[in-house]
Amino acid sequence: MKRVVVIKLTPTPGQFVALKATLALCNTGANMVSRLAHTATDRRPFALQKHVYAHLKALGLSAQPAIRVIKKVADAYATRQANLNSGNYGRPGSKRYTNVSGKPIAFREAAGQPFDDRCLSWQIDQSTVSIWSSAGRLRGVGFVCAPWQLKLLTARKGESDLVFRDGHFYLHATVDTGTPPPLVPADDPTGWLGVDLGIVNLAVTTADDPTDLDVRWSHGAVTGHRKRNQTLRTALQKVGTKSAKRKLKKRRRKETRYATDINHQLSKTIVAQAQRTGQGIAVEDLSRIRDRVRLGRAQRQQLHSWAFAQLRDQITYKAHAAGLPVQVINPRNTSKTCHHCGHYDPANRPSQALFRCHDCGWTGHADHNAALNIAALGHQSYRAAQSTVPKAATPLTAS
Repeated sequence: MKRVVVIKLTPTPGQFVALKATLALCNTGANMVSRLAHTATDRRPFALQKHVYAHLKALGLSAQPAIRVIKKVADAYATRQANLNSGNYGRPGSKRYTNVSGKPIAFREAAGQPFDDRCLSWQIDQSTVSIWSSAGRLRGVGFVCAPWQLKLLTARKGESDLVFRDGHFYLHATVDTGTPPPLVPADDPTGWLGVDLGIVNLAVTTADDPTDLDVRWSHGAVTGHRKRNQTLRTALQKVGTKSAKRKLKKRRRKETRYATDINHQLSKTIVAQAQRTGQGIAVEDLSRIRDRVRLGRAQRQQLHSWAFAQLRDQITYKAHAAGLPVQVINPRNTSKTCHHCGHYDPANRPSQALFRCHDCGWTGHADHNAALNIAALGHQSYRAAQSTVPKAATPLTAS
């Protein structure tokens, strides 16, 4: 399983200037390649390399950094095309679609730049890196990190991206923590912990009592916190003084850090709960939910502004680290189907919080009912995956 570890660099003043100049040079080259790629019919890295490699070398880039710049541009255009094809920028012919597709991709002067092992090497025991720069090879560039990050760096594999943010340099290192063990009957958990994600309550599990939900996981409390930040941001924007702009710059990532922290707390609690009870985790898949659901304006803002994909990813990698299986479940109709008798009816959910089955009469919290359905689907999905295990690795059982 691949993860990204963010490491803060501590360069000397001379190294700082060289790294900043390196990013500027790489992104100048990326913009040059982007202008060609915008009109090219073949945007694969090798096809672009034939036309721009010599120009990048003349610009001052060495061989391998030039290739990484070309690959960065090709990946950016591939990502944009995938977003255009999936409708993330509207329908073909719409104003937004035309604006996005009608101009070359632009790279900021300080945009991140990927480096491979030929351009960057790690001296983990010395807490330093050696990195290519426009001023030559920089050796002994220090870094600081937590002990758990240092441990993960021993499994580093792949690219490391140099990122400049808020006046500091960081390396985003890709690490491979290994593949989770195969699904075999001996690893069958004692049960499944279903996790229902939502707007009013960020997450409700099969072990929770939704009527006594921890306020930290209530979207009402989270929304209140974010609204206060939004009100302050709006007030500072209206003032427009230099002091107000300094405060805005200082606070610009505050909400993102808050959401990330809440997701870390929540995912850690869920994984600890599953580990304590010996259960697997079944979490609903909210991919493309913005295209599937129709909500009011206020709810759309709440839904779009919370990082549910980040929460699911955190649950997944923490569960794998703890040796717990995870199943990602399609949540279709889980909130309108009775977990007790399996009866589906949209009228089973007369309100956001209440679930009342029109067939068997079971009554309870709607989010808790959905979590129970997700847990059952997780068990089914796990068993279906087990059926693909080779017969030689599966013990025989009596029919």
